[in-house]
Amino acid sequence: MSTEEASLSLYDRIGGAAAVDAAVNVFYDKVLNDYRINRFFDGIDMNALAVKQKAFFTLAFGGPNTYSGKDLREAHTGLVKMGLGNDHFNVVMELLGATLQELNVPAELIAEAAALAESTRKDVLGK
Repeated sequence: MSTEEASLSLYDRIGGAAAVDAAVNVFYDKVLNDYRINRFFDGIDMNALAVKQKAFFTLAFGGPNTYSGKDLREAHTGLVKMGLGNDHFNVVMELLGATLQELNVPAELIAEAAALAESTRKDVLGK
């Protein structure tokens, strides 16, 4: 990786807004088709959720901050009450990795994105 590439955010290195949009769309397709976690999305406006998720990923990956949603702990409180736990978080991590692989994101960037996602575990699970 060149010095110039190293100075770019993960957001820029994965391809910016177009890459985040594609990743969120593919990711939620996988989520909604996965029997292990899809029940947590029953009755959810997936279009609105996708908009929030795209803004959140953009922020988390070092892109422009347009996120105006709840913090992670607050946003997932209802899901925790429904039984959301570590096993479900692991499935999300699995599907995120599979999404990025499907989109041909380089392994080192997938690892970086996974580390960022993993850093949210305690807040998402309310611990």
